Amino acid sequence: MQELVKIDASEQVKRFHDFLESFYYSQIVENLRKDNKFIVVDFAELSKFDLDLANDMLDTPEDTIKAVELAVEQFDLEDIKGFKVRFKNLPGSQKIMIRNIRSKHIGKLMYAEGVVRQKSDVRPQVTAAKFECPVCGNIINVLQLNGSFKEPSKCGCGRKGKFFLLSKELVDAQGIVLEEVPESLEGGEQPKRINILLKDDLVSPLSEKKTNPGSKIVITGIIKEVPIILRTGSKSTRFDLMIEANYIGAVEETFYEVKISEEEEQKIIEFSQDPELFPKLIASAAPSIYGYEKVKEALLLQLAGGVRKVRSDKVVSRGDTHILLVGDPGSGKSVMLKRISVIAPKGRYVSGKGVSGAGLTAAVVRDEFLKGWSLEAGALVLASNGLCCIDEMDKMTPEDRDAMHEALEQQTISISKANIQSTLIARTTVLAAANPKFGRFDPYGIIAEQIDMPPTLINRFDLIFPIKDIPDETRDEKMASHILKLHQNPDICEPEIPTDFLRKYIAYAKQKVTPAITDDALQEIKDFYLKMRLSGGVEEGIKAIPISARQLEALVRLTEAAARLRLSNKAMGADAKRAIELVEYCLMQVGFDRETGKIDIDRITTGISASQRSHISVVKEIINDLENKVGKTIPIDDIIEESKNKGIEEEKAEEVLEKLKRVGEVFEPRRGFISRI
Repeated sequence: MQELVKIDASEQVKRFHDFLESFYYSQIVENLRKDNKFIVVDFAELSKFDLDLANDMLDTPEDTIKAVELAVEQFDLEDIKGFKVRFKNLPGSQKIMIRNIRSKHIGKLMYAEGVVRQKSDVRPQVTAAKFECPVCGNIINVLQLNGSFKEPSKCGCGRKGKFFLLSKELVDAQGIVLEEVPESLEGGEQPKRINILLKDDLVSPLSEKKTNPGSKIVITGIIKEVPIILRTGSKSTRFDLMIEANYIGAVEETFYEVKISEEEEQKIIEFSQDPELFPKLIASAAPSIYGYEKVKEALLLQLAGGVRKVRSDKVVSRGDTHILLVGDPGSGKSVMLKRISVIAPKGRYVSGKGVSGAGLTAAVVRDEFLKGWSLEAGALVLASNGLCCIDEMDKMTPEDRDAMHEALEQQTISISKANIQSTLIARTTVLAAANPKFGRFDPYGIIAEQIDMPPTLINRFDLIFPIKDIPDETRDEKMASHILKLHQNPDICEPEIPTDFLRKYIAYAKQKVTPAITDDALQEIKDFYLKMRLSGGVEEGIKAIPISARQLEALVRLTEAAARLRLSNKAMGADAKRAIELVEYCLMQVGFDRETGKIDIDRITTGISASQRSHISVVKEIINDLENKVGKTIPIDDIIEESKNKGIEEEKAEEVLEKLKRVGEVFEPRRGFISRI
């Protein structure tokens, strides 16, 4: 093999000039016109054009990149000084994982991918400074390459003293911390981090978006060492690593960033005309799970999402639909969650006990990089514009669960800690799963009482599905054969629509379709809402509330999502019917009050049904009256006797007294007697 001949600098510049002239001239002119002083060069084209140049670029990137920039400046264009050249699409051999960076890689051009964890502010950095000698007036130019500011040591006339600083050149610089992508880890490894320095156009507002914490990026850059300064002021023998970025590319993340080619678009539009559209989509949502068509349909609508509306008075209606699955153990909830987090591009999956409030929302951490405190985004913020699956929600501590309230309804997360007051955006769709209070549903009990979660939080979910595991011969037989076949032949259940196409389909729907509700659909929803409100009936003077305005908004969101899945810009009556069917299904399951035979939303949202509420007020009145008659200590028997006269059964009355005791309205000074507090 012949020895690679080192090309001298002027030759290098000339060759680069030829390369740029033949491939990128028009683009350079175009970028200058737009005031973008940089150009992205495809490395594959460079290596096709001239292999020696490409090799130089990988081995001695510092000098070679300078040569390219000199080559650009030779074009006779105005304002071309300081034009930057960025390289993308490096060969696979240059890909490196952050954990594998070693000292032999220092000074080489490499690329790595990872998730941005922290990001500093943009600050100017000096690149060169001009000094004047006070004696002979000589002007000395000093390049500032390292961390510390250098002054000239001596002048040509022999003077060694102080020099005047005439001018300095500044560029914008910013630091980010890149962490490895969790998918690439094995076993118990912790994701490693590295600091990245961005300069010039990499910190322009356009590319700022790419580097927001939580986004996944590919970074091309030169690995450099940074001296660690000890407390004594001397340099340590250990050095820190850092990458000076040359190019940043976003790895597609949210549904809005998925690239769709024209032929794929054709396919998608064709598929949306399929009369069997919904059954096919539902069958592909989670093919390895048997049954649960309604739940799968809801999950699809959740992926499509409603339309986010910002009104002129700045009130925002969220477009994301949150779903809660409460089910018996082993009914396949977690599998559904995992599957949905795979379909959604920015899916995050977190699970009960391993979740803290700070991990979900945001944590204030000590920042090594910028000295001081900084915010680290939690799962709900990192999954913004995506989907966050929270499994085992009942195992979370109440404080951590409370952190979610704001994120679910307002879609922001406000934090005020350690002198940081900030509001982060979390436009995240939440899909949560929980087990019932006693591990399994009591088939005869009221479902709402068996969901062990604060009513305020439950109320934030648009749809709540109880997934019951009740023995049923024919269903069990089908389910068993389905599961066993899957074990015998894991690929038997290929979804009708490949996952990749499903993701593109939903992405296309989210990017291109913003359905508006037609009068037809509006009327459907309104009729259903009013019918439900009326059906509450009156229970001893207190009206049961079968459905609240929150469910009305949920209906609108689901209707829009159904239209979106059909790729239609108008939400029709049929879409509204689909949404109504789902909401009614959930209400019948969760909000049905057996005592009155009516649907009562309060069962879910406050945990006390309207009929109970009326009992409570009656018993309180009785206690009041008796207190005036017999004094502070009232015999329980008297209360029960009075209640019977008012038409409340004994056990109901006892239940009410228990409730009152629990909330601390009354107490038992001695057995069989009650006093008000």
